[in-house]
Amino acid sequence: MSLAVWGALLGALAGAGLVLAWSRVRVVGRPQLATRVLPYVRDLPQVGRTPALRVASASPTSAAAGVFGPLLRSAADAVERVLGGATSVRRRLERAGLERTVHDFRVEQVVWGLVSFSVSAVVGVLATLRDPGSAVGTLLLCLAALATGVIARDNWLTHQVTTRERRILEEFPTIAELLALSVAAGEGPVAALDRVCRRSGGELSRELGRVLAAVRTGEPVGSAFDRMAATSGLPLVARFAEGIAVAVERGTPLADVLHAQAADVREAGRRELIETAARKEVLMMVPVVFLVLPVTVMFAFWPGVVGLSMTTP
Repeated sequence: MSLAVWGALLGALAGAGLVLAWSRVRVVGRPQLATRVLPYVRDLPQVGRTPALRVASASPTSAAAGVFGPLLRSAADAVERVLGGATSVRRRLERAGLERTVHDFRVEQVVWGLVSFSVSAVVGVLATLRDPGSAVGTLLLCLAALATGVIARDNWLTHQVTTRERRILEEFPTIAELLALSVAAGEGPVAALDRVCRRSGGELSRELGRVLAAVRTGEPVGSAFDRMAATSGLPLVARFAEGIAVAVERGTPLADVLHAQAADVREAGRRELIETAARKEVLMMVPVVFLVLPVTVMFAFWPGVVGLSMTTP
C-alpha cells in the first residue's frame, strides 16, 4: 500500500474518532429532562422516582463515586457487611433530613476513611524516612485511621440528627402559634399550612412543606400527619402531628390543640433549661474551688508567712 492510501486510512480513522468524540460531548453536555423539570416539582414526594431521574448531586462524595464508582461501591458493600445496621442508618438519614440512600452513606463513610488513611499514610511515610524500623507501626496507624474515618462519619450523622432535632424544637412553638392563629382566623388546615410554610423557614417548615406536598397530591390530611408522626424522632413533634390528625378527622377545635401543643413545648424547654443549669452548677464550682479559692487563701496567708520569715532569727 502506498503512502497516500495509508494517509487516507489514518485520516478517515482520525475523522471518525473526532466525530464520535464530538457527538458524545454534545450528548453529555445536553441538559437532562429531569434537570429541566424537577426544579418546578421539587415539593412533590419522591413516589415512583427512580435513581435515574434524581438530580445529580454536587457533593465531593458523589463526584468521587462517579469517577471511582465500582471500587467505591464494592468498598461500601464491604462496610455494610461489616457494620450492618442499615435500618438504623436509614432512620437517622430520615431524621437528619438527608435525601440519601444507605448505600450513598456507606460510600461517604468509605471516602472519609480513605481521606483519613491518606493523611495518616503521608505522616507515616515521613516518619518512616526518618526511622525505617517503624514501618509496621505506620501500617497499623493507617489501618486505625481508616477505621476511625469510617466511624467518624457515622458519629457525624448522629450529630447532624441531634442538631436538626434541636432546631426543630426551637422552631416548634412559633410554628404552632402561627398555625393556631391562621386556623383561628378562619382558614382551613391546608390553607394554614400553606401560609405558614410560605412565611417561615427552617427544618420544621420543610417537614410541614413535605406534608403539604403530600396533601396536594391527594393524600388525606390525617394520613399525611400520621406519616409525619411515624417518621419523626421527637415525641413532641409526633404528638403534635397526631393531635392535628385527630383534630382533622374528628372535627375537634384545632386552634386549641395547637395552642396547647405550643405551651407544652415551651414548658418542656423551660424544664430542660432548669435541668441543664442544675447539671452545670457543679462544673461552675470547678474554677471557684481550684482557681479562685487557692488565690484567695494565698493572698490571705502570704503576708503572714513573709512576716514570720522576716521576724524568725
